[in-house]
Amino acid sequence: MAVNADTVPAVGTQSHPYDVLIIGAGVVGAMVARFLARYALDILWIEKEADICTGASSANSALIHGGYAAQPGTLKAEMNVKGNPMWDHLAAELDFSFERCGTYVVAVGEDERAELAVLAARGKANGVPVTLITGEEMRRREPQVNAATSGALYCPVGGICDPWGATLAAAENAVQNGVALKRRTRFEDFLWERPPTALPRIVGVGANAGDVYTRWVVNAAGLYADTVMHKAGVRPSFTVTPRRGEYYVLDRNQFALDKVIFPVPGKISKGILVTTTVHGNTIIGPNAEEIDDRTDTAVTKAGMHEVWDGALKLVPGLTQRAIIALFAGLRPGGNAPTLNPSVDYQKDFVIEIPTTVQGLVNLGGIESPGLTAAPAIALRVIELLREAGEGLRERPGWSPRRSGRPVFRHLSRKQQARLVAEDARYGRIICRCEFVTEGEIVAEIHAPIPADTYDAIKRRTWLGTGRCQGAFDMPRVVDILARELGQAPEEISKKGGSSTMLTRRTKDL
Repeated sequence: MAVNADTVPAVGTQSHPYDVLIIGAGVVGAMVARFLARYALDILWIEKEADICTGASSANSALIHGGYAAQPGTLKAEMNVKGNPMWDHLAAELDFSFERCGTYVVAVGEDERAELAVLAARGKANGVPVTLITGEEMRRREPQVNAATSGALYCPVGGICDPWGATLAAAENAVQNGVALKRRTRFEDFLWERPPTALPRIVGVGANAGDVYTRWVVNAAGLYADTVMHKAGVRPSFTVTPRRGEYYVLDRNQFALDKVIFPVPGKISKGILVTTTVHGNTIIGPNAEEIDDRTDTAVTKAGMHEVWDGALKLVPGLTQRAIIALFAGLRPGGNAPTLNPSVDYQKDFVIEIPTTVQGLVNLGGIESPGLTAAPAIALRVIELLREAGEGLRERPGWSPRRSGRPVFRHLSRKQQARLVAEDARYGRIICRCEFVTEGEIVAEIHAPIPADTYDAIKRRTWLGTGRCQGAFDMPRVVDILARELGQAPEEISKKGGSSTMLTRRTKDL
């Protein structure tokens, strides 16, 4: 039975606790919720922001990594390699965009060529198919690449997806299978039971909306995972350091690339790449700057220069006339060493049930390749719960499938005409750049996880992402939101909270 998002059934009391409470609604939290929804569990899922997928999962390179870059013997490598092949099946079941297009690491000049062999050996150790190709072959496959290219590493299992669409699809499937999602609900502290002869047990969480009782808490808090685990007294030396990465978005009508092109990686990141996307735009970035502020997603002049120069090294023909947007994302880099005694490696994933407390599944430091690894991490959470004694009986009526709403621009003319005949709102174009209709907007406002802000509509439909960057559609979207939500236009916000779009009516001046 489906449960409407942002409603909580009458459980979560001390006498009737939830079975599992998940903190954080990024891609890892969404995959955990989706896979756990298969079992007969009462699950509450909380997110402090007004919408899901607004943190690290919302602003990244949208790549499904092959697994050749991860250090062999680490959790990063294991989860990457296990997660990668899951994406074909997930995309089919959950109806989101995914393309297994393959990826290239390009060496520019003879000095970089030796690094390709190092990556190839790492890929072989991880069990990932990779092929070394000549510079001539790389230039034949992609004529826009730098003429000084001396060779490349090709990984056929690499791919691209819509990370926001994948997170939404998993989240909706979880909600449709009974998971209770509460947005605008911020974790504040744990509730404890402290028996005199046993380990302290987490029995619930305190949140801004009140106390909720649960038998298990899954920490999938992303950039705030260390804050959550420290409240439990777990891993006091573990810290998350935000790593800001800045990007350009190019107009697909002015510049087109159908490849994923990495540079030879640096010491702290995979480098500034030039890549296609499932939406047809080319994006370039990211750089990697460690910062202190976990909310600072502003782009910087120096950072954007660094990104552009790095991209020109790979594809010299890029032109700034094609730029239509800039953005930055934060990656939640941790400092946990791998648990493999044969590997000396810092900044591995944390995936564990700690031995110092009861009732916590702890996930931290889930930076790149966290998107790729997310479904494998979810399966590991299930393994950990089973090892801890959870029986996990399958939920009656559980369905692994979720169907997306119609995307008007992807339909044939006959399909479009049929849809307009059924609902005239699909015949009214609200966003001309991305060809998004009123019918699509209304469908998202009333979806299983309702879109109730401008940015929520933007992420779900892709309106406002074209050449005009929302200049045409914004007032129309505000009117539609106000009408459908029963609110005044002045109450409609961009991303929740105080980010209202309008202050007053002009005629009221």
